[in-house]
Amino acid sequence: MHETRHRNDYDGDDDDVKRKKKKKRIITREEVSRNNTNESNWIIVDDAVYDVTKFAKYHPGGRQFIDRNAGRDCTLAFYKYHRQDVLKTVAEKFVIGCLPEHELERKETRNIVKNAGDLESVPYGESSAFMNTMMTTKTSLYYSESHVRFRKALRMFFDTNVVPECVQLDERGEHPSKELYELLGKNGLLVARMPKGLWMKDLLDNCECELLAGITYDEFDSFHELIAHEETCRLGVPGYVDGLGAGLVIGLPPVLQFGKPEIAKRVGRECLLGKKRICLAISEPGAGSDVAGLQTIATKDPLTGDYIVNGVKKWITNGQFSDYFTTAVKMEDGTFSLLLIDRAFGGVDTKPIKTSYSSSAGTAYVTYENVRVPKEYLLGKEGKGFMYVMHNFNHERWYIVAGTNAANRLILSECFKWSNQRMVFGKKLIEQPVIRAKLATMTAQIEAVQAWMEQITYQMNVLSHEEQSQILAGPIALLKFFCTRVANLVADEACQIFGGRAITRTGMGRVIEAFQKSNKFAAILGGSEEIMADLGIRQAMKFMPNARL
Repeated sequence: MHETRHRNDYDGDDDDVKRKKKKKRIITREEVSRNNTNESNWIIVDDAVYDVTKFAKYHPGGRQFIDRNAGRDCTLAFYKYHRQDVLKTVAEKFVIGCLPEHELERKETRNIVKNAGDLESVPYGESSAFMNTMMTTKTSLYYSESHVRFRKALRMFFDTNVVPECVQLDERGEHPSKELYELLGKNGLLVARMPKGLWMKDLLDNCECELLAGITYDEFDSFHELIAHEETCRLGVPGYVDGLGAGLVIGLPPVLQFGKPEIAKRVGRECLLGKKRICLAISEPGAGSDVAGLQTIATKDPLTGDYIVNGVKKWITNGQFSDYFTTAVKMEDGTFSLLLIDRAFGGVDTKPIKTSYSSSAGTAYVTYENVRVPKEYLLGKEGKGFMYVMHNFNHERWYIVAGTNAANRLILSECFKWSNQRMVFGKKLIEQPVIRAKLATMTAQIEAVQAWMEQITYQMNVLSHEEQSQILAGPIALLKFFCTRVANLVADEACQIFGGRAITRTGMGRVIEAFQKSNKFAAILGGSEEIMADLGIRQAMKFMPNARL
């Protein structure tokens, strides 16, 4: 067997299709052992029996891997080279039966099959505080039964509706479909990624939308939102994950919070129900973290009061397929404003930018040429755009931390699983002290980020927006700096644990490879590490007493 997850070149014949529809029969190990030639080759993986006779010649690693295991239990051999998801995709059509109950291996020696919706059972596969809530009758300071119910419902939704195709779509660079966006909207998975506000109540009361697991508006809090971000970002396909609404998470809040009521309501409903898509357009070729260096200009029509916008934006996540652009512009007097620009206004052009992750994210170069923006589409007050951008950054950076640490934890889970199944020099990899040390280093750092993030999330629950702006801006900036440094460490240690598989786009190390080439996104977007570190200290110095040693 070969480690590369192959494309389905073998489509099977009518007999295969008919056989798949039949009820799986009970097959003994003795019967499997009699089908041990290349003319009739049956194998066992986990508890299922597969007929791989016809498949052998299509196996990308060569048929010798298949033929030499004919008639045997190949569970250990299979997991040396394949991820479990191969059994649920490519291999499914070759299942002809299952072992009788009395011939199953003891539970502790059998491979654990992870079903749709299951939470991680490996050490630190879920956050400690959350698992403590799950495993005891006492709720934690942060999580309650509704949070547990919500996470399980989201895990089932993504495992059922997104996981089956997301890897292939990410590889092909395809954007998430409009149908999937509308499904996310209908099930409340878009509004659940927004700060709680009356827009959620409006959606739940007046539109075809409800939160999964029966969560009500009154129940919903910042930890439900945290869970929504974590569950979205733990899929192991960074580009496709960002395509699922990264632009919405950072681009819609300013519209909801500062837009004219009628526009905020209409655009909010369109975007939160998945009917339209939105992004945040701030960065430019000559201005990233230096927001004050923006050169996109808005001039006012003296007759109508409308704005005429000219300029370019770069690295705009979801820009390629967005309908709306929450855009930072420089006014004629040198101040900054925020405008909501509809692609339908005309004069808006987007071109794809190829980055180190998938084009599924829709990263775009956006050009505005004499775009006429009606004055009603000004967000907040003219000249106050810089303040609104800063206000929005706290939530954006917190969301980046949530998504990044969810990805960190996914990588940690992959490392635990691989270390426990990989045999080296006759021992499991995890029996090597140096590997346990790497796992310990990653675990401690990830749990530290989680604890700090949950502490800040709790404060977001109890502080007003004004208080959050004053108190949390510095800690969130430092947390983002810490989290992205941890991601760098996790990517490095995971690559060492997986070896050559960590730089292979398919197979056992696919998730590691995707992470190690994309983890730097979080260190740059929303404010670079250097800016975050400096901001955190400058904010702290505002409260520094005038004292000497």
